[in-house]
Amino acid sequence: MCGRFTLTSDMETLSYRFADIAHMQLDYTPRYNIAPSQPVISIISDKNSQRMGYFNWGLVPFWASDKKIGHNMINARSETLHQKPAYKRLLASKRCLIPATGFFEWKKENKKKQPMYIFPKDQQLFTFAGLWDSWKPKSGDHYYSCTIITTEPNSFMKPIHNRMPVILTREAECQWLDPDITDSTTLLSLLYPCPDEYLTAVPVSTIVNNPRNDQPKCVKSILA
Repeated sequence: MCGRFTLTSDMETLSYRFADIAHMQLDYTPRYNIAPSQPVISIISDKNSQRMGYFNWGLVPFWASDKKIGHNMINARSETLHQKPAYKRLLASKRCLIPATGFFEWKKENKKKQPMYIFPKDQQLFTFAGLWDSWKPKSGDHYYSCTIITTEPNSFMKPIHNRMPVILTREAECQWLDPDITDSTTLLSLLYPCPDEYLTAVPVSTIVNNPRNDQPKCVKSILA
C-alpha cells in the first residue's frame, strides 16, 4: 500500500513542472508527512482544461452514506480497478495525478518495522496515478476525494513492501489525463511498476509514525 508520502517542492518548482495547467489559488506549503484524510494536491482534466486543486485523500464514492468510508479507500489495486464497482466508473472518467517527491513504507526487520523513505534517485517531482470522486452529504458542500493506485512491487521494492504506488512517466501522465481515452485496456496498461533503477531508499526516524509530525526530519536518513 501507500499510506504516507511527501511533496517537498517549492511552489515555483511545482508551477514550472505543471506549467500548462490552470492553477487555482493554492494555499501551499511543502509537506514532509502527508497522511490519509488530509488534503492533497490533485490534477484533473475535462474536455476544456486541466486543473489543480486540493482533494481529500481517501476516496468517498458519490453513493456513500458516510464519508468515513474514505479511511478504507486510500489505495486502489490496479489489478482490480476494472472489476470493483467503486472504481470501474471512475477509471473511465475521473482520473487524476497526485504530485509527490517521495513516499514511506515500513520494512519488517525482525520484530520491528523500520520506516523507509523512498524517492527518485534524481530527486525530481513525479506523480502517482489516482482516481477521484465527488460526494454530496445531505447538508453541506460537495466533498472531493481521491485514492492512490498501487501495483505489484518492482525488484527494488520487494524487500521493503509487497505493494508500491503507480508512478507515471511523463508520457503516461498525458494519457492518464486524456478525457478522450476511456478504454480500460489502454488505461490499465499504464499502471505498471516503475523501473527498478528509478528509486532509492533511506531508513528514517520513527517520528514519521505520527502524522502530526510534518517536518524535514521525517525524510532525513538516520544513517547520516
